[in-house]
Amino acid sequence: MPNGGERALSIRKVLGGSSRRVTAQRTLLLELLQQSSGHVGAEELYRKAQEQNARMSLSTVYRNLQLFKELGLVQEHHFIEEHHHYEAKSEPEHQHLLCVSCGKVVEFVCPMSQRLKEDTAERYGFDIFDVEVRMVGLCPDCRWKGEDKDGGSSV
Repeated sequence: MPNGGERALSIRKVLGGSSRRVTAQRTLLLELLQQSSGHVGAEELYRKAQEQNARMSLSTVYRNLQLFKELGLVQEHHFIEEHHHYEAKSEPEHQHLLCVSCGKVVEFVCPMSQRLKEDTAERYGFDIFDVEVRMVGLCPDCRWKGEDKDGGSSV
């Protein structure tokens, strides 16, 4: 686990040439996002940050999420609910399966998305930074709940 000095150097590197100050609040929010397993809403991130820094405000969380998004440090996802979910950008790039019944989100790696990005960039002359593939359906548990005991559909 990096100490405070190493952590500040890491955050400085991440914020890089953005001309943004490295603050304790930004450092904490980036660390929480990087440590998070899965997709975090702003309110959940705020609650986690409050446990470690009582002076953290919800507006600070929203402002910094926007900054992190602009700098390409986080991805913002809109799944079924009205609110946004965030996750730290990671390697390898991954995509999402979304269950429309229970809201479960499963991440998967899709090598074809990298090829699609490269082919499309070449064909249209775009500099493509990200590809988002979201497949929507029923997870095995919800699909099973929709079937009767004989294996037929109950619909």
